[in-house]
Amino acid sequence: MSHRSFSILKRVITHHPNSSHLLSFQRSVTYMPRPGDGAPRPVTLIPGDGIGPLVTGAVEQVMEAMHAPVHFEKYEVHGNMKQVPQEVLDSIRKNKVCLKGGLRTPVGGGVSSLNVQLRKELDLYASLVNCFNLPGLPTRHENVDIVVIRENTEGEYSGLEHEVVPGVVESLKVITKFCSERIAKYAFEYAYLNSRKKVTAVHKANIMKLADGLFLESCREVATKYPGIKFNEIIVDNCCMQLVSKPEQFDVMVTPNLYGNLVANTAAGIAGGTGVMPGGNVGADYAVFEQGASAGNVGNTNLVEQKRANPIALLLSSAMMLRHLQFPSFADRLETAIKFVIAEGKYRTKDLGGDSTTQQVVDAVIAALD
Repeated sequence: MSHRSFSILKRVITHHPNSSHLLSFQRSVTYMPRPGDGAPRPVTLIPGDGIGPLVTGAVEQVMEAMHAPVHFEKYEVHGNMKQVPQEVLDSIRKNKVCLKGGLRTPVGGGVSSLNVQLRKELDLYASLVNCFNLPGLPTRHENVDIVVIRENTEGEYSGLEHEVVPGVVESLKVITKFCSERIAKYAFEYAYLNSRKKVTAVHKANIMKLADGLFLESCREVATKYPGIKFNEIIVDNCCMQLVSKPEQFDVMVTPNLYGNLVANTAAGIAGGTGVMPGGNVGADYAVFEQGASAGNVGNTNLVEQKRANPIALLLSSAMMLRHLQFPSFADRLETAIKFVIAEGKYRTKDLGGDSTTQQVVDAVIAALD
């Protein structure tokens, strides 16, 4: 982070009524790169639908302003396509990293979700959404810092549905030991590497005794290999109630596919809204970064026409991307600028109680970088 950005941020925060809380996110980073680590990296960019082009355009502007060592290969992909174009998949496989806006998924009908296609095609088995309080943004609950890690390739999203007879549809929920162990190991490894204290498995094994039972048993087995991390388990309906009443009790949460989508969006709403929550989908070889919570990631016509979409979530996701690419100094600089803009409170979009346009927020973040 630049000395000037840090000084400005500290000055604003010191005069804020919650200054002691706001100062808690400060940290210094010492990073010694290996020779050649600073080489610019190509990143596949999918603007997507709705507000997608607005918020991905915001990221492009900020990356250019901060001279980040990335350059984008842009591809047009839209949710009404039958499948993800092959050249897009080839680009992601070549670059290993992708940044994307939301892709509109048709409700009903025979068109499958391109988001799900991407996850399966690239084996992006872990979805990670970080839901946390941003300094200066008032919310009902404080001290929220939850990471939702969701199995991304099976469960109810397997897409195995058929009509048995007219008026009767059968949909299969597939849970395997391999995928359950894999996501559990990822969750515990994430907790270990990020100094997290607890992992909570979310399930419905009291009803789906075989499917969710297998997921839960896999989590229990993996937990025994990480004695330094506390493990507990919670039924999904109780989890939702606990989330909205005492969210600060949760740390890392590991879930099957469908529950993770519900839990992540709920946690995002509690911590400040879907417009400020970053996320990504990762596998052994590839990573796709996007807005963390799926609700609102395409937006509505008014937001697009008025150009008032909130770019903060995707900007924070791009900071995650920079850290993934081993450019932590750039990531810290970007996060500091974003937190300064939020803490200052002058430029906020409607979902955060303001009336700013996307461009005004972008300009404020760029100014805070200097």
